[in-house]
Amino acid sequence: MAALEIIQQTISEELKMLNNRISETLASSNVLMNEIVENYLKTKGKQIRPIMVLLSAKLFGGINPNAISAAAAVELLHNASLIHDDVVDETRLRRNEPTINSRWDNHIAVLVGDFFVSEALHQAANTGDLRIIASLSSLGRMLSLGEIDQIYNARMHRLDEASYFNVIGSKTASLFISCVEMGGYAANASEQELKRIRRFAELLGLCFQIKDDIFDYFEDPNIGKPTGNDLREGKITLPLLHVLLQDNIPGHDRMLQLSRKELLEPEDINVLINYAKDNGGIEYAYETMNRLREEAREIIAGFPENDVTRSLMSIFDYIITRDK
Repeated sequence: MAALEIIQQTISEELKMLNNRISETLASSNVLMNEIVENYLKTKGKQIRPIMVLLSAKLFGGINPNAISAAAAVELLHNASLIHDDVVDETRLRRNEPTINSRWDNHIAVLVGDFFVSEALHQAANTGDLRIIASLSSLGRMLSLGEIDQIYNARMHRLDEASYFNVIGSKTASLFISCVEMGGYAANASEQELKRIRRFAELLGLCFQIKDDIFDYFEDPNIGKPTGNDLREGKITLPLLHVLLQDNIPGHDRMLQLSRKELLEPEDINVLINYAKDNGGIEYAYETMNRLREEAREIIAGFPENDVTRSLMSIFDYIITRDK
């Protein structure tokens, strides 16, 4: 049995409560909305983010109704961002199913995404905890700014690791930080405890995005996006970024100039991908993830060893070794 499935089994009842809550909160008097939502919820994904909320709450005292509401809120906001992303990126498939925008249209997809956002706020408000509400609203801000920063960096051809990590910190790691933060708030964790688990979640989120970026350098029909999609959008991720920053590699100047083209042709993308792979870019990305994992392991070692801390590290390992 896969590590993630084992973790899901340890909180199976709580996950069932979570999914029931999501279905209930998305129910409406609108027939079309109900049809779209029902179809969308048939493929829930791995639900790593709400699992992080629940594990954080369990780590600091126990999973209570506020933790369930917080987990529902973060899952709804995350899915809202996916629905909106599919519109922006003109994505036709997600989780091997037609996206809302492809099955219906962009107008409906945006409205459905907005509906998910409103229900996420509703679930946060249900907790009556202003800290949870503030965390969720801050998350929405960070996700938006992270995407804008990524677009700006692509258009300005900013090539440095600090800018890359700032972007993935905002657009991905912030979501994982909010998950453990809200779970901790629900269980009344101390600020000192929250500080440690926030950093753990940040490291996990950074690794999640680095691994996601690595997928773009390989042809795999299971991934759900074509090879080179990031480059096609002007995004230079860590494997290629690292290689482009090494000016002693043969062909460096030509590759740097090619990466700055306003519109990359398919053959340009293949050249850049092979340049990154042939010169250690993928290996460097894995080395970076392993370095981040080691810091995360040291953080978890500061907590009493139990099934929760083991689950948290298992999720970290899963993030690095996953194949989709």
